[in-house]
Amino acid sequence: MAGAEEPAGRQAELEPVVSLVDVLEEDEELENEACAVLGGSDSEKCSYSQGSVKRQALYACSTCTPEGEEPAGICLACSYECHGSHKLFELYTKRNFRCDCGNNKFKNLECKLFPDKAKINCGNKYNDNFFGLYCICKRPYPDPEDEIPDEMIQCVVCEDWFHGRHLGAIPPESGDFQEMVCQACMKRCSFLWAYAAHLAVTKVTAEDDGLVLNVDAVGDQEVIQPENGAHHDGALKEDVPERGRAAEKEFKAEQMNEPCTSSSSEADLQTAFKNQHLNTESQSGCRLQELKAKQFIKKDTATYWPLNWRSKLCTCKDCMKMYGDLDILFLTDECDTVLAYENKGKVDQATDRRDPLMDTLNSMNRVQQVELICEYNDLKTELKDYLKRFADEGTVVKREDIQQFFEEFQSKKRRRVDGMQYYCS
Repeated sequence: MAGAEEPAGRQAELEPVVSLVDVLEEDEELENEACAVLGGSDSEKCSYSQGSVKRQALYACSTCTPEGEEPAGICLACSYECHGSHKLFELYTKRNFRCDCGNNKFKNLECKLFPDKAKINCGNKYNDNFFGLYCICKRPYPDPEDEIPDEMIQCVVCEDWFHGRHLGAIPPESGDFQEMVCQACMKRCSFLWAYAAHLAVTKVTAEDDGLVLNVDAVGDQEVIQPENGAHHDGALKEDVPERGRAAEKEFKAEQMNEPCTSSSSEADLQTAFKNQHLNTESQSGCRLQELKAKQFIKKDTATYWPLNWRSKLCTCKDCMKMYGDLDILFLTDECDTVLAYENKGKVDQATDRRDPLMDTLNSMNRVQQVELICEYNDLKTELKDYLKRFADEGTVVKREDIQQFFEEFQSKKRRRVDGMQYYCS
């Protein structure tokens, strides 16, 4: 009998054990992700009446507009109300899009929320994402035939999604960059290479020297010489790096001498120096032309950009015209970012959430409020301490454990009430 029980015991040991703490943390993470993606969009009203929405959660309906038909996108509310039982592709978010639900692209469907739509939305832009295909490999996600684990990253310009291994450059850690511009968009918006030398977050490896100033051509990269044939301020080529290093040392020395609330790393100081240098250059005119007066590199790769990099783009008259011609004026709008949209969603969701405890408190008199708050604090403290024991031991909380806790809690409460003494005057 002992031998028969042993395999079962080993099997139990091999089974993954999920604690209550794990469940709560995962649930909170999923809730935060949902708030980020959906919180900035209305789940009850069709967004069509708002015109081309700056950024919203979008879906494509494979049931109504399968591959071979014209692509179409629907808002969050219509995905629930008009396409609830259909096969949908989640597109995350797209910019400047107007809901197509029920227009001429849908042959046998009328929008239940806003039926009076124009025949077509001429301002909308579509790509293969609307048929559930992504990246240069034009594959679905998740891909049942792809066994290689790889994250998908969205290009901030074309808004297509790409496998990290198909971007021509190893992506940095996800927390090290905020936005990505794909290879094709870097070719179309080639002026960004001048900024990339100063701002881009690069993964430097032995095979890839990264985006740096004053280096020779390597592999598939192209060294761009200064447009005016000389280095900025007429300095000699060999003098520019020395002056740059001297200025950087001086800047770091100043930063070290200033009082600081937290320690600054070498990388932080280098980033601060680059940003200060970039801002100083822009005071004399077009920031882009000043950067083009230096030597920089173009490569056939995607680029990765840090938080607030858009604020460093020149906004002079000529540059704004160039952005308009390239249809990328949105790059100058900090509110266009997915991060800004997600933060708005979190704030909106936090505002909309009603706390049942506060609702109950508001319906009570002062004495009842104090009693309830004391009871609530006692319950919270004891439950936290009780569950901490399970978390420390790494054991699962069972139904009977929770029942036992509340039975003991009620018993303690009764003993406290029975032990009270009341006095009448």
